[in-house]
Amino acid sequence: MKALTVNIEGTDLQIKEFNGQRVVTFKDIDTAHERPEGTARKRFNDNKERFIEGVDYYKISPSEFRTAIGEMDTRQQNDVVLVTESGYLMITKSLKDDRAWAVHRSLVNNYFRFKEQSVQVNELSPELQMFKQIFDSVAAQQLKQKEQDEKLNQLDNKVESIKEVVALDPISWKEDSRKIVNAIALSIGGYDHIQDVRSESYRLLDERMGTNLSRRLTNKRQRMADEGVCKSKRDRLTKVDVIADNKKLIQGYAAVIKDMAIRYGVTDQMN
Repeated sequence: MKALTVNIEGTDLQIKEFNGQRVVTFKDIDTAHERPEGTARKRFNDNKERFIEGVDYYKISPSEFRTAIGEMDTRQQNDVVLVTESGYLMITKSLKDDRAWAVHRSLVNNYFRFKEQSVQVNELSPELQMFKQIFDSVAAQQLKQKEQDEKLNQLDNKVESIKEVVALDPISWKEDSRKIVNAIALSIGGYDHIQDVRSESYRLLDERMGTNLSRRLTNKRQRMADEGVCKSKRDRLTKVDVIADNKKLIQGYAAVIKDMAIRYGVTDQMN
């Protein structure tokens, strides 16, 4: 089957659609604007950090391209970049010659924003109007059901993630807690926040259990000093070591960490 094309200022451009919208390749842009091959790709690469994947472009494999769009150069081995309307506008932002203006207008109006001519319902026969109403109703129901299914799937995934956190192993609680603390720190800006997250967890444990971890840590170090334990070993003690001495504190700390994981929304990272 011959691919459909749109004439853009004398250049026939193959219509490509991906993820429900029209897209173009770097080669399409170079061809339509009569620029040397590689021009659009270079402008894209030079400003890559400004483009948002999934909004301004999509990156797909050659096999995905063939499935979604059609045949391509068999020599193509690397991923293909498909540029959306917003990405195209960003790439061609600096093109100001007469052809650029004409191609720009034609691509936007006749390609990206092209709408098929709609049929006036009142021009249809009564039978066709009835079938159209039935079709529209069924289509709307299917779309609504699909949306509901997606929401339920997301909810199921969220519930499973929370279950995973709630099942924090009392035996490996130190390692499990460390992973969750790191995940929370990343979610709020990076590993520089690890100490802040730990401090918050200790504060919440003190409030929940009515204890004072700082005082307990000081007392533990004093007892070790009385027993002749060297200072370097005493200095390495942390509040986690204090928690490890008491089964109830371990249980309380595990509960605090679970609550924090859910509150900070990092449960998905625990699977």
